[in-house]
Amino acid sequence: MNFNESLAYLLSLGHETLAMKFGLENTERLLNALRHPERLFFKIQIAGTNGKGSTAVMLDHITRAAGIRTALYTSPHLVSITERMRFDGQEIDPRDFARHATKVRDAAQALVAAGALPALPTFFEHLTAMFFVGCTGARAELAILETGLGGRLDATTATNPQMVAITPVALDHQEYLGGTLEEIAGEKAAIIRPGTIAVIAPQPPEVLNVILNRCAECGVQPVHADFETKVTGADARGRLRVTFKTRHEIYEDVWLSLPGRHQIVNAAVALAITEALIERGFKISHQAIRDGLESASHPGRLEWREGVPAFLFDGAHNIAGARALGDYLNEFVKAPLTIIFGAMRDKDLALMAEALFPAAEHLILTELDNARSATREMLAQLASHHPNMSRVILTSNVSEALRAAMSQTEPVGVICVTGSLYLIGEAQALLHRVPDEIYAT
Repeated sequence: MNFNESLAYLLSLGHETLAMKFGLENTERLLNALRHPERLFFKIQIAGTNGKGSTAVMLDHITRAAGIRTALYTSPHLVSITERMRFDGQEIDPRDFARHATKVRDAAQALVAAGALPALPTFFEHLTAMFFVGCTGARAELAILETGLGGRLDATTATNPQMVAITPVALDHQEYLGGTLEEIAGEKAAIIRPGTIAVIAPQPPEVLNVILNRCAECGVQPVHADFETKVTGADARGRLRVTFKTRHEIYEDVWLSLPGRHQIVNAAVALAITEALIERGFKISHQAIRDGLESASHPGRLEWREGVPAFLFDGAHNIAGARALGDYLNEFVKAPLTIIFGAMRDKDLALMAEALFPAAEHLILTELDNARSATREMLAQLASHHPNMSRVILTSNVSEALRAAMSQTEPVGVICVTGSLYLIGEAQALLHRVPDEIYAT
């Protein structure tokens, strides 16, 4: 298969979320058929509700600064599916992606033909296997895995990582993971198994209790990332200068490249993972840690694009993310603000709106090209309490939303695109393909 054919094949397996099937057996059998490429290097799995992607990219930058050959697996992507796999800092080449997809497809089809699997593995299970096939070709020494959804039955868990980390846990995906924090925490904590190294972010008491009970069941001594921190400065974009005092070191006046106060916790988790790696023989200098934290980038998460007006992209796709973005906007964005908002209907839209909408001078609501998208009617209901309904615009698609935002926003203003990473991806693709049309509005 070429790249387009491989993408069409993967999409034919069904929608990534709507057609997903929880369980480890498909991935385990697929990796076995591929002769277990996942066993050739050290693996770190990161789960949690918010911050797992940011923690993963910080860790990737730290370890690469130390000269370690890394492989990074994240999801979802914004514009191209190739964003999900990075080897030694480079996005996978489409030709390699197609080659790995062909190999995994052939193995999957052979398993089905032999009766070893009742049906083809899912989209995400294929991608996970493809990533590990790619790791062998890239001669990776360390693989960093962002959990797809939950933890207990996620495909990344089937690879038995030697180290795991749990970033802050909050309410999200209740229809899949459970309706309470304790139930969701149980799904996340299940990635902790006997013999693993477990790094734990600061958590609400009820969540921490579930995680510590899981550690006790597995005979694992948790590594807590509850370090002493002190903010010593900030720039206009909300990048913070922070001093961290860990169990072993003091890292003074580190400028975090990822903006927002919530990144302090994510950086602390990355530091705790790094120190655990050092204890196990990985050579990572103090300077590599500083360089990694000061250079990490994570598209679609408080990502600024300068222009007239400027754009701010943040995939605040749940309550905790929306509140973090709302706090950031209140503290660091002083220019007139237009918010483009679109989200999935299975989110707690009312609380997300409560956190974000009051900050907007102009509010543009839009449907997404996604089967799970909230409808215009749902969005209109959300905006019914906005203090100035004359400044609320309902749009049918993202292109229309971008044009409306450009026409309403002052040149010195900011357009914040938020509510879903799928919205970010659509908007960025449009701005890349037809920027002149949109900016000429």
